[in-house]
Amino acid sequence: METISTFAKKLWCVKKQLILFLTPLILLPLLFGLPEKEGKCLYVVLLMAVFWCTEALPLAVTAMLPVCLFPTMGILPSKKVCPQYFLDTNFLFLSGLVMASAIEEWGLHRRIALKVLKIVGVKPAWLILGMMITSAFLSMWLSNTATTAMMLPIANAILESLFGDLDTLKENCKVKDETEGELLSRVKLHALPSEKQILSIDGPDRMERSDGSTAEEIRTESEYQMKVWKGFLICIPYAASIGGTATLTGTAPNLILIGQLKSYFPECDLINFGSWFAFAFPLMVFFLILGWLWISFLYGGLNTRLCVKKQDERAQAEAKAEAVIDEDYRKLGPINFAEGAIAFFFILFAVLLFTRDPKFVTGWSTFFNKGYVSDATTGVIIVSILFFFPSQKPSLSWWFDSRAPNTPYVPLLSWKKAQECVPWNIILLLGGGFAMAKGCEESGLAAWIGAYLQPIAQVPPAVAVMFITAFLACFTEFASNTATIIIFLPVIAELAMFVKVNPLYFMIPATTGCSFAFMLPVSTPPNSIAFASGHLLVKDMVKTGFVMNILGILSVSLAMNTWGRAMFSLETYPDWARPVNMSSTVTDIQFPSVPPFNLTSL
Repeated sequence: METISTFAKKLWCVKKQLILFLTPLILLPLLFGLPEKEGKCLYVVLLMAVFWCTEALPLAVTAMLPVCLFPTMGILPSKKVCPQYFLDTNFLFLSGLVMASAIEEWGLHRRIALKVLKIVGVKPAWLILGMMITSAFLSMWLSNTATTAMMLPIANAILESLFGDLDTLKENCKVKDETEGELLSRVKLHALPSEKQILSIDGPDRMERSDGSTAEEIRTESEYQMKVWKGFLICIPYAASIGGTATLTGTAPNLILIGQLKSYFPECDLINFGSWFAFAFPLMVFFLILGWLWISFLYGGLNTRLCVKKQDERAQAEAKAEAVIDEDYRKLGPINFAEGAIAFFFILFAVLLFTRDPKFVTGWSTFFNKGYVSDATTGVIIVSILFFFPSQKPSLSWWFDSRAPNTPYVPLLSWKKAQECVPWNIILLLGGGFAMAKGCEESGLAAWIGAYLQPIAQVPPAVAVMFITAFLACFTEFASNTATIIIFLPVIAELAMFVKVNPLYFMIPATTGCSFAFMLPVSTPPNSIAFASGHLLVKDMVKTGFVMNILGILSVSLAMNTWGRAMFSLETYPDWARPVNMSSTVTDIQFPSVPPFNLTSL
C-alpha cells in the first residue's frame, strides 16, 4: 500500500507532463475515424481544450498552437492563421488595458472607491452595496483581478474599524462550552486591547460593557460580526465579475464574441461598444441588486438598522469606520492636474465609444466613410494622447522664469508603465480563440458538429437560452472563462443556424454566462484573491455562489426575452446569418409567447 501511495504521489508531481504526452496519443483516433479536415480540426480543438482546462501549458502558449498545427496539418495556411492574433478587436482590448493602467498609475480608482463609500454610509448592508457598486464600476474598465486586489485592503481596513481584530472574533466564535467567567476572562485578555484602540471612543465605558455581557451575548455578537466580515470579502470578487460584463472591454469573453461574430457573420454589425453597453449595463445593474440582496440577507446585513438609527455600541463602531473612510479620503488631498486629466480622458474614452454607432440613434461615425472607423480606432486615438499629454499643469511663465526648475517633461503614461501593466498573455489568448474559430469555420468542423445537434431543435428557444447559460456557468467554474467561450461559441453559433434561431439569442447568453463563476476559489482570479485572505471557506463560496449562479441565469434569460429582443430583433432569423447558398425562403423561428418580465413562463 505504501508503494502504491508513493507511486501515486510521483504521478501527481508529473501530472502536467503526462497530460502533455498522453493527450495527443489518446486523441489520435479522431484523425482516422472522422472526415479528414473536420477530424484534424477537432483533434486540434480538443487538444487545446484539454491543455486550457488543465493548464498543462501556460494559457498563452496553448493559444499559439494553431500557428504551428493548423498549417502543418493542412487545416489553414499560416497567412490566414497569424492575422487572427491582432484583429481590431485585440486593439480595442489593448486600448482598454492601457487606459486602465493610466487610471491605476495616478490612483484615480482609489479616489472613486472611497468617494462611493463616503456616500453610501457605513451600515453593513449599505457598505456591502457600496463595495459592490464600486467594484462593478471599476471592473467595467479595469481588470477584475486588479479591481479585487485594490478593493480588498480597503474593505479590511473598514472591517477592522467596525469589529476590531479578526483573530479575536474567531476565538470568541469558537467558545461555546466554556463558563461565562472563562469566556469573559478570554475577552479581557485578548479582545480588549484591540477593541479599545479601534472601536471604543471611551476605554472605561467599553470595559464596563464587556463585564456586563453574558457569554452567549458575546458569542452571538461575534458570530454576527464574522458573518458580515465574510459578506464584505465575498461581495467584492462577485461584483467585479458581474461588472465586467457591462462593457466590451470589461472582460475577454465579450471581445471573443465580437471577434467570432465578425468571423462567422461578417454582415452582422449589431454589436459594438455602444449597443453592447445599452444591453448589458441594465442587466449588470439588475443582477448586482439581486446579488446585493442575497449576500446581505445571507450574511446579516439586512435588518432594521438599514433605516433606523440606534445609539449603541454598533453605532459607535460605525462612527469610527466612517472616520477611517473620511481620513483615507482626506489623505488623498485635492484632485491634482494628472487625476483631472485622466478623469477627462477616461470619460471621453467611454463617451466616444458609446456614441460611435449605438444603433438606436445615429452615431458620429457617419461623418467618416462607412465601415472605416471602428471601436478600436476610437480607443487607440484616446490612449495615444496619454503618452504625450503632460502630467503637470503647463505654465507659460515657466518659459520666461530663469529661476524655475528645468524638470523633465513627464507624460500621463509612459510606455514602460504600460508594458508592465498590460497582460499581453490575454491578448495572445484572444488571438488563439479567433484562430480556433477561423479553423472551425474553414474546415467545416462547426457545420459537422451542428448536424449532430438535431435533438436540440425540439427544445423551445427560451429554454435553450437558460440551458446554455447554466451549462457554461457551470463549466467555467473549472476552466478559464476565456478558454470556455473560445471552445463553445463556434458550436453554439452553428447550433443557432441549425435550429434557425437568431445566433445572438444563443451567443450573448453564452458569453455572459462565462463570467458567472461564483462557486469555487479556483473559478476566477478574483475568487482566488478573496479566498487567499484566509477568512473564507470553500463552503461559504459554494453556498453563496450556487444561488448567485441561479440569479445570473434568470437575469440573463429575462434580459434576452425583454429588452434584448427589442434591441437586436431576436424574434426573427436575420439575413446576415443565412449562408450564401441558402434559399431565402427559410421560415422565421417563432418564439414562444413570453409576457414581459414573467420569468415563470420561460
